[in-house]
Amino acid sequence: MPTRTVAVGSASGLHARPAKIFVEAAAKAPVKVTIRVGEKKPVPAKSMLSVLALGAKQGTEVILEADGDGADEALDGLAALLAQDLDADDAH
Repeated sequence: MPTRTVAVGSASGLHARPAKIFVEAAAKAPVKVTIRVGEKKPVPAKSMLSVLALGAKQGTEVILEADGDGADEALDGLAALLAQDLDADDAH
């Protein structure tokens, strides 16, 4: 199963606006994507409550996983998104 490890780039971490942008992008992915912190249980990346519950702050490394056709492309896009400061006005 393809995975990507990425440090959260947003100043506020995966909360509010950054989480919403990430969850919306994950929901559009052609494959099921999960996200986790460390060895914790993976949660669906398209679930706002699950993503918020991760408590990922700026610099926290998260692991994205997906399987199926288009998984690598989906993970590349989502990892690039998470690495940005999604709190910035010109993000995405």
